[in-house]
Amino acid sequence: MLFAAGIGVGFVFWGVAEPVLYYLDPPMGYAAETPESAVAGLRYAVYHWALHPWAIFSIVGLTLAYVQFRKDRPALVSSAFYPILGERVNGWFGRFIDILAVIATCTGVATTFGLSALQITGGLSFITAIPNNVWTQIIIIAVVTVLFMVSAGKGLDKGIKRLSNLNLAVAGILLLFVIIVGPTLFIAESIVTTLGGYITNVAEMSLTMTPFAESGWLGRNTIFFWAWHIAWAPFMGVFIARISRGRTIREFMAGVLLIPSLLAIIWFTSFGGTALNIEIAGNVPIGDMVMDNVEIALFATLGELPLSMITSLLAVILILIFFITSADSASYVLGSMTSRGSLNPSLIVKMLWGLLIAGTASVLLISGDGGLEALQTASIIAALPFAIIMTLMIFSVLIMIGRDYNKENVKKRRLHKQKLSEEIKDDLYDDLKEDVYEQVKEEVKEEVREDIYEQVKEELYEELNERK
Repeated sequence: MLFAAGIGVGFVFWGVAEPVLYYLDPPMGYAAETPESAVAGLRYAVYHWALHPWAIFSIVGLTLAYVQFRKDRPALVSSAFYPILGERVNGWFGRFIDILAVIATCTGVATTFGLSALQITGGLSFITAIPNNVWTQIIIIAVVTVLFMVSAGKGLDKGIKRLSNLNLAVAGILLLFVIIVGPTLFIAESIVTTLGGYITNVAEMSLTMTPFAESGWLGRNTIFFWAWHIAWAPFMGVFIARISRGRTIREFMAGVLLIPSLLAIIWFTSFGGTALNIEIAGNVPIGDMVMDNVEIALFATLGELPLSMITSLLAVILILIFFITSADSASYVLGSMTSRGSLNPSLIVKMLWGLLIAGTASVLLISGDGGLEALQTASIIAALPFAIIMTLMIFSVLIMIGRDYNKENVKKRRLHKQKLSEEIKDDLYDDLKEDVYEQVKEEVKEEVREDIYEQVKEELYEELNERK
């Protein structure tokens, strides 16, 4: 469900495109189309989709989950600031935060709708005679909207959950196919090399801003993805919080931060490594295809492997289900945000939001590429104030956990003191019992001695009388 909430579309869309793009247009310090730029391309693709985005989602998700399920606050982003602001969070500041979260979610989700439609039509046009134009994309959005309504009607457990399980199975089959049928040894070596390079250089990559060079690479790539993920944070955070009820914090962090990061490494290295292998071998100009039409990158790569028609159809189905679950989860989150934080917004509200997002994406596609670029820009602009909100969320969740930790410590000390008191009472009772036993024993001895003395004295007295 984590991947089906929307981020899985990014995996499928950029899994091939990013490593190839960075091979042709590498970060500063690397020469284009060299072995070094190929290694850097895989490492930076993983860097953009592993720990950093999931850490962003974890901050929002953990804070909202804690404040909802431990503090009984509504499922609103503003609820995260209750430990800091108290009841004032119900005023204008809280409403401003919630409105900003709704705007960021709408722009991010509509952008993803547009990208998904582009990739589906690009894939269909690559494997069939279906034209890759705006009207095909509108039809795809309309079909997905109808399917999303059916899924929304089934509810969270039956709708999104079942589709997510199906999607994960299709994604797993496609991933295993690429690993087994593709350049297996090359992929295995790339996974190890990329993982080692990522662990070694993640701190340096995170803190590199190239102040002494005129380079726009970071702005076009790293900062763009950071901002996009931050714009997605309210949507992903609310959704992750909703599906994480009953988990411990340790389970939450393992499930939301570590496992998806590991899957990101495997996914991007497998698909991106396969595309790089084809590009470097010179069999097919994958790089030129990606530069000209980024949405067909995945299908161009699958086209060079056996059973390309079947795997391409599987890829279309994968993107389609991701599209449906993204619409379903987005409509749920927006419905919750605009229903005073209800964990079960009405079906009408969810469908209304789904139609509005689909309509927005359709209008932007009709207006041309500039519309989608404008929406992406709006998402990035919304990310700046929300980055400040996320920073405050860190303090908020630390305050809540710190207070509860102190309460637990006080409770534990009280219980320990009570237990110790009981143990002391038991020890004192045992000591007292021993003392009483000895005292009674001595008294009994004295009484026995006196009885024996009286008895002997009486017997001696009688014997003396007889002798007398």
